[in-house]
Amino acid sequence: MAPIPGSGLAKGLAVTLRTMTRKTVTEQYPEALPELPPRTRGVIGLFEENCTVCMLCARECPDWCIYIDSHKETVPPAAPGGRERSRNVLDRFAIDFSLCMYCGICIEVCPFDALFWSPEFEYAETDIRELTHERDKLREWMWTVPAPPALDPGAEEPKEIAAARKTAEKLAAQRAAEQGEEQS
Repeated sequence: MAPIPGSGLAKGLAVTLRTMTRKTVTEQYPEALPELPPRTRGVIGLFEENCTVCMLCARECPDWCIYIDSHKETVPPAAPGGRERSRNVLDRFAIDFSLCMYCGICIEVCPFDALFWSPEFEYAETDIRELTHERDKLREWMWTVPAPPALDPGAEEPKEIAAARKTAEKLAAQRAAEQGEEQS
């Protein structure tokens, strides 16, 4: 049986009419920024003050896209008669985002919480060589990192915080006792 002439056109128009009545799902991106879910993975931010140049992030990166340069610096003794110590000083910290696969291994292995996920996603470049971002740019992204979620109110207080609180209370009690003795 031969199809009725023009039936394909009628089906096409029916599809068009059906979709014209539905709400559009297209986002007008540059004009209307998308609402990102909390804790979105965008780029990696560097909190440079916490970096001890342990190189764990660069060693564990499966893409070898983290570049770190450092030098050793001698620190004078903390107390008289003590010995000098040496510490690593960060000279360069860069991530090549043209190689990065955003796996997050570097963030997970960092023992000092120097790397964080930033929700920033607008960092496109016209030249691929400009996708290697140095520590200044990584530091800028650090300030877009959202605060961690609040602790569960029913959870037990972390032992570090409990110990710090006890120490602070003891010091406050000692100071109050010393001020009481001075006044009498």
